[in-house]
Amino acid sequence: MAAKVFESIGKLGLGLAVAGGVVNSALYNVDAGHRAVIFDRFRGVQDVVVGEGTHFLIPWVQKPIIFDCRSRPRNIPVITGSKGEPWGGERRDWGFPGFDPSCWVWRWALKQRAEDIAYQLSRSRNITYLPSGQSVLLQLPQ
Repeated sequence: MAAKVFESIGKLGLGLAVAGGVVNSALYNVDAGHRAVIFDRFRGVQDVVVGEGTHFLIPWVQKPIIFDCRSRPRNIPVITGSKGEPWGGERRDWGFPGFDPSCWVWRWALKQRAEDIAYQLSRSRNITYLPSGQSVLLQLPQ
């Protein structure tokens, strides 16, 4: 009789362990300051951005991809205070301590990409893209 009770307790414990493992693999946490998108093996990356908290997914089919979206402090050194540079130009020696090139890398990359797009659209960089004020006024409904 006691062996039968211990056998049933063992089966119940094994069942609970398997169920706990499945539930554990179906949960994921998104920490504060992070966002997640779900990669589905059948449908690709989902359009929904998931905020912070505990969320469910289908184990072995979906995978969370978690991104850090917190802003980072930048240390921009000020050499002369608010009077500007004494020689009238900006400093070209970018090897000084405290310089963080990541502040300007995106601006440069976006500028280059914008010039490429403008060149492809117009085949000339001297074309004005906005209509003149007179043509806009003439098209307004009376």
